[in-house]
Amino acid sequence: MRRLLPFLVLVVLAAAGFILLRGLSWDSLARHQGQLADWIGVHPVGSALLFVAAYIATAALSLPQGALLTVAGGLLFGSVLGCALTVTGATIGASILLVIVRSAFGQTLDRHRHRIPEQIQTRLSRDGFSYLLALRLLPLFPFWVVNLAAAVAGIRLAVFVPATLLGIAPASFVLSSIGAGVGTILAQGRTPDLSVLFSARILLPLIGLAILSLLPALLRRRPGAHA
Repeated sequence: MRRLLPFLVLVVLAAAGFILLRGLSWDSLARHQGQLADWIGVHPVGSALLFVAAYIATAALSLPQGALLTVAGGLLFGSVLGCALTVTGATIGASILLVIVRSAFGQTLDRHRHRIPEQIQTRLSRDGFSYLLALRLLPLFPFWVVNLAAAVAGIRLAVFVPATLLGIAPASFVLSSIGAGVGTILAQGRTPDLSVLFSARILLPLIGLAILSLLPALLRRRPGAHA
């Protein structure tokens, strides 16, 4: 039963993801944004919890609707609350995926971990937070790829959670802010341009933050630096 539990969790999340995200598209948001706004006004707490549940399923199952859902969060809840709900759901979902991968494939991962050079394993153990935070800050790496890489590298959950929470917040806020002002664009039948996330004015500050997050690890690698 213990070995089956991770797969049962995945089945439940898959069912939840199918139910919560079926029909989610720019077109459906455009057609129903008024009704959704009214429903959220009547059920503010329930709608927020439902959104978080949808994002948990999206992150845990590595579904492709992540960016669209983040923008929808900004549209429906505003940039600040939408970002907070997105970051919460994404962090919980990614953590669930990490635990499931470790539980289901832990023995296999342990058997092959010796292929990672010992020096790299030591650095990951010591500076895993810095490396993972840098990867999270840059929207160049797919969310699910970083999740699986963290599982393979043996990043501890106590490190994974805060690094994910902090690392995805800036890009999530940008997308939520786009969503907060996207209602008119959707009403006109147009699709939001999310490529702004990769523009220099957004990407360069994120690269700067990523470099800052790596400074502790880089300083420890200097000759004569103490571990």
